[in-house]
Amino acid sequence: MRCSPRTSFAWLGVMLTLCAPSGLWAQDSEGPTPLYVIQPSDILEVFVWKEPDLSRRVLVRPDGRISFPLVQDLQAAGLTPAELKEKIEGLLKQFIASPNVTVIVEEIRNYRIYVTGKVNNPGSFTLEKPVTVLQALSLAGGFAEFASESDVKVVRTYGDQYMYLDFNYKDVIKGKNTEQNIVLRSGDVVVVP
Repeated sequence: MRCSPRTSFAWLGVMLTLCAPSGLWAQDSEGPTPLYVIQPSDILEVFVWKEPDLSRRVLVRPDGRISFPLVQDLQAAGLTPAELKEKIEGLLKQFIASPNVTVIVEEIRNYRIYVTGKVNNPGSFTLEKPVTVLQALSLAGGFAEFASESDVKVVRTYGDQYMYLDFNYKDVIKGKNTEQNIVLRSGDVVVVP
């Protein structure tokens, strides 16, 4: 599917609205601040107040589940830390009168973006937090000689569908069409022709 810049960003808004819960960031209904969604390979610190034997550091397995004392295996990937906290508290109520759980995302290991084409250091980048297109280009060492700075594309996949988003570096650094400098989602590919 190929879209014009205006159509691309309108389509992106629709897709982000429809796909947010399964992505890396979910939208909070109270405002624009995104909530982190736990992913496989993340490391979580689960603290149970007044229960040091239950508090521990856990790895989210590739199947999206964690192992936790008393409650065994439970799904963590796809939930926000607050949702996982509520789930653990609900399961622990069978064993503890009033469990108070805190879930902290200690390490994000699943946010990976790719920059390819005419940049100085193409490759994949595993990061702790999301970056914009401009930041991704900087991580890749900037443009190589003869790069087409006005024709950069962001390739985003939704299942078996591809979306191509335009990014004009020259416009963005001049303060024009800055909405093109989107926050990249895990798996996005920035292509510099």
